Amino acid sequence: MHNLMTVKETAIYLRIPVPTAYYLVQRGKLPAIQIGGRWRIKKDALDKDVLKGDRSGQPTVLVVDDDESLRNLFKVFLKKIGFSRVVVGTVKEAMAALYKQRFDLLFLDLKLPDGPADDVYELAKEIDPNLPIVVITGYPDSAMLDRILEKGPVTVLQKPLKVDQLNQTVRILGHKEAPKLAA
Repeated sequence: MHNLMTVKETAIYLRIPVPTAYYLVQRGKLPAIQIGGRWRIKKDALDKDVLKGDRSGQPTVLVVDDDESLRNLFKVFLKKIGFSRVVVGTVKEAMAALYKQRFDLLFLDLKLPDGPADDVYELAKEIDPNLPIVVITGYPDSAMLDRILEKGPVTVLQKPLKVDQLNQTVRILGHKEAPKLAA
């Protein structure tokens, strides 16, 4: 694979408007080459040179769950371990968040009020194929979970969630262990 993206793919990847991506390419601000009169952006150079600044801060987590008490648990847990977090309750809010910024980890509930969680999963993987996704569900035997598992490996946590489970999951996915929290 040549690791080249079109300007439109780059715009989606960087979550910027397509005209902005063209502007940046034409001004030499993105690592691009012209092939047959069309611009192609080198994804590996983009990740290494342009996005390297994004990786230096705290990990950023997207939590998608319609259960308010669970969202509050995530907010407290992720704040205590020093993670930046975006916590939303619908497919629509999740998609908007994915287009707006990059995430290091995604916690995704399967049962959402405004649509299938598969849509969030597919968009997240389209934007960042290496994004670790943790499915949280009270329905581990669902057809939707089967569809997601067919697309690739995911970590599955069964509800009700416990802080120990979250701690272990975050650690397994390569992030520092959370300080001991009172459960």
